[in-house]
Parts: sequence; C-alpha cells; structure tokens
Amino acid sequence: MFKDKYVFTQLTSFLDRSKFNRIVAKYQVDKYVKSFTCWNQLLAMMFGQLCNREGLRDLIVALQAHQEKWYHLGLGKSVTRSNLSKANENRDYHIFEDFAYYMVEQARTKRKTNIFNLGGNVYAFDSTTIDLCLDVFWWAKFRKHKGGIKIHPLYDIETQVPTFFHITNASVHDSRAMCEILYESGSYYIFDRGYNSFKDLYKIDMADASFVVRAKKSLQFKSIKWKRRMPKNVLSDSEGILTVYKSSKDYPIKIRKVEYWDEEQNRQFVFLTNAFDLTALQVALLYKNRWQVELFFKWLKQHLKIKKFWGTSENAVRIQVYCAIISYCLVAVLQHDMQLERSIYEVLQILSISLTDKSHLVDLFSQSKFNNVKDQSGLDGLSLFDNFNF
Repeated sequence: MFKDKYVFTQLTSFLDRSKFNRIVAKYQVDKYVKSFTCWNQLLAMMFGQLCNREGLRDLIVALQAHQEKWYHLGLGKSVTRSNLSKANENRDYHIFEDFAYYMVEQARTKRKTNIFNLGGNVYAFDSTTIDLCLDVFWWAKFRKHKGGIKIHPLYDIETQVPTFFHITNASVHDSRAMCEILYESGSYYIFDRGYNSFKDLYKIDMADASFVVRAKKSLQFKSIKWKRRMPKNVLSDSEGILTVYKSSKDYPIKIRKVEYWDEEQNRQFVFLTNAFDLTALQVALLYKNRWQVELFFKWLKQHLKIKKFWGTSENAVRIQVYCAIISYCLVAVLQHDMQLERSIYEVLQILSISLTDKSHLVDLFSQSKFNNVKDQSGLDGLSLFDNFNF
C-alpha cells in the first residue's frame, strides 16, 4: 500500500479527504480555485507544523528544497509565500475548525477507554494564554502595550484528546468561557479555582452532570452535615450551603466541600463538588488528573507551532491553531492504528526528520537508530497518552 510513497504522504493517508472536501464544498471556497486548493493549504500547514518550521518564510524555504516532490506530497503545483499567506488571511477558518472537530471525534472514538469506571466521560477545562505583539496583532488587545489570545480547551482525560476549544482575546476571564460548554448528562467536569462561577456550576448540576472545582481562599461555607471518620490525608468532608448572598442565589442548593492534604506538594487543597456519591479520595484524584490538561498545553506549545504565528489576522491565527489540533489528532490516530509503542514525542521527532523519506511507516518506527530519541524538555510525551492509575 505504501510502497515508494513519501512518509508525509503515508501519514496524510490517515486523513479523510472526502470528509474534508465535503466541508470545503459547504463553504464554497474552492469554487474558482485552480492551483492551490484548501487541501493543498491544509497539507502545507501540517508539513510546517510537523517539521518544526518557525515562520512562513522558513516553511517556504523548506518546501522549495523539495519542489520536485510537491505533487506527490499532495501540496499541488504552486506553493508560494504569497498564495499561502493569502489563503490563511482570506479563506474561512471554519473549514479547518469543522475538520478539527471531525478529527477530534475520530481520535476519541479510536482511543476510548474507561480508566475511571465512573459511568461517564471525565473532562478538564482550562485555558492557556499566547502573547502576541500588539503592533502587529492589533485585533488581540490584552493590555495597554500587549496583545494576546486565550485557547480554552475541554480536555477528555481518558482519551487524551481536546473535545472542544474556544478561542478568545486574552482579556476574557476564564470563567466566562464556561457558558460555551455543552454539558453532558452523567459526565464529570474538573476546574481550577479560576472557575468559581456558581451560576455556571449550578447549570452543570441542572444538566445532571458533576463537577469538581478547587475553591477560592475567600470561600464562605456553612456545614450542615459532615463525616467523622476520614481516610488518610482527607482533613474534612462535609455538605453545606454557600453563605455569601450572590453565591447562594447563583447556587441555591447544597454543595459538598472536601479538604485534602497533598503529601507530594506538602499543601492543602479545598474542593467543591456536587458528586455526593464519590469518596473524598476519588474527588481529590479527579482534581489531581486535571494537570493532564496542563501537560497538554506544554506539549502543544513545545511540539506544534502555535507560539509563533504565520499570519497576522485573526483568521490566519485561528487556521494555524486548528491545523495544530488536526496534526495532534492525526498523530494520535496514527499511534493507535499502528499500535506504536513509542511516545507521541518520539513519533513527532521521527516524523520531523523523515517526512520526505520513502521508508514504510512500519519500518520507520521500528528502526533501532531512533531508540535514543528522548524528550529534552522534561515533558514525557508518553504520559499524555498512557493510562494512569486511579
């Protein structure tokens, strides 16, 4: 099947081109395009992501070195800085957003596991800020002399795939993005203390879903029922009500508070939850695994190019972010379908120097010369995709 095909061509064969073409037809973007289609644009962006190009000029230089291979790489006949830049500036980013969500669903379906055995999905919601130069990215004003955007992903901890991502200006408070989530009945949502929006937490309860959120230090809570015998490291476990007027109006029902001592960090954590059926240790462990989304942020920023953008408009920035998500999900699908025992970091490192080789993918990832590939950042890419004990 893959004989005499470039590694990049073999990799992109895992993408559903017919689905992508249907999305493009929906937005009628390729209607009068002859030489540089949306598919060519997607592959060019992914090529740059996977081979770690720092900028648009850098990407074009790398592509021009392989100009005779463009057609077989799926890049079309004409890839220039001008047409790629114009495509990123002018083509509707919703094409790439829709396909990113399709890839997310494919990756989640393939990687479905049941680590927690709670009967529902377990999600972590958080945000990461990417600083931008205000003089260039004028639309992303953050502070007086600073620009930036925030990416708010809803991260499926069990499949290690972001299921939803909301992009805003960096000035938008984290909790304001909570209203964008479509809460699933029976699922669990984990938040840090920047998400103490009791109005939104009450919506989660009304959706028959559960939440675990780290409480703010200013929490005012009145216990009405508490457990007397605690397991190790659980300082208290009580049910009660919020006593601040606005909070009690936003969340008018009882809520559970768990105080936990983390020996590893030598510090105390206070959690609020509406999951009365979980043990206190389960509540603490759910929050502990929220840090998987922090690893995802670090992994994404380090290994896929979203810290430096190849276009200055909001449309171009969004296209680049969605192409990063597509690349991430593609590698996740590849790792699953080929049953690779290598970490995602190793897969990306090997791909980055092999995209224009004609090695078969099976042979490529089994070659002993890549056995010493290590993550120099201290972030273990495998930890993002391996099961962890609960």
